[in-house]
Amino acid sequence: MAGDWDVRPMVAGFVGAIVVLAVLLWFVGFEAVVAQLSMADPTVFAFVLLAALVWLLAWGLALRSVLRILGIEFSVRDAFLVYSAATFANNVTPFGQAGGEPFSALLISRRADSEYETGLAAIASVDAINFVPSVGFALIALGYYAATVTLTDRLADAAVVVVVLTALLAVAATLGWRNRYRVEEVVVAVVSPLVCRVGRVIPRVNPPGPADIRRRIEGFFSTIERVASDRFSLLATLSYSALGWLMLVVCLWLSLYALGFRGPELFVAAMLAVPLGTVASITPLPGGLGGIETVLLMVLPTVTGLEAASVSAGILLHRLATYWFPVFVGGGAMAALGASEQE
Repeated sequence: MAGDWDVRPMVAGFVGAIVVLAVLLWFVGFEAVVAQLSMADPTVFAFVLLAALVWLLAWGLALRSVLRILGIEFSVRDAFLVYSAATFANNVTPFGQAGGEPFSALLISRRADSEYETGLAAIASVDAINFVPSVGFALIALGYYAATVTLTDRLADAAVVVVVLTALLAVAATLGWRNRYRVEEVVVAVVSPLVCRVGRVIPRVNPPGPADIRRRIEGFFSTIERVASDRFSLLATLSYSALGWLMLVVCLWLSLYALGFRGPELFVAAMLAVPLGTVASITPLPGGLGGIETVLLMVLPTVTGLEAASVSAGILLHRLATYWFPVFVGGGAMAALGASEQE
């Protein structure tokens, strides 16, 4: 699988992310953050890592649920390994999920021995379903703050971001689906000439023609339609997705708890911050690295009243469990899947 990667965008992305993180730590105060990290409770942090594993398993089960709708049976082990490997791909490619999903689809199609567009539709369906609980958690948190405290300007801005983003994505998804045949025509018209050029430049490559590209796009849309028609399985997928989001919230809450910060209001703050942080995953940085930390640092001090250094230490622990730890686990999952393919 290593040959499928172009490392240059990854290296550029990681360099950019490191610069962003360095600026953040310089702004907050590197020594103050390190002092806070030195007080972290390792036992509590072990539970943070456990919550991160449950998150990967829950979203792996969500993928398994979608694949079952398509007639593809995955074991729980395979679902965990494939989704962990997909998370690895998302975390090391620019633009987060948008950059890693093509490789994730290839991984699914190889493991399931299915067509590529089936894997792409499956992972795209999981991503779309995952959006719903994230909005729910953010709206619950905003409702809590609206009922208990006076909304600050930054909280009001957060509310606007959640509402506007939800509306835009809902409108875009609706229009895209209603006009999917027009989208198909545009994609065929744009992609076909590009594929032909690639075929002329790269030797021994037989590029697909417009008819084959059209067939694959139609297969993608029909797969999405099959997923959307099974409401019971969609409910199960949504439940797994919500469990995964809950575990991400728990990861951030326990990261602050490990530093000695207590109180139920911190859990509510995590419910708001985690979904907002994922918005930064669309930045041209691997897995949103640097961007997510920036958003969390903008939100958490406002809603918790904690100092920036304390919040930054909690964010670093959280990202260690939800970014770097999945990179390690996902890399191992890719190795395990690769070894099983060679057997």
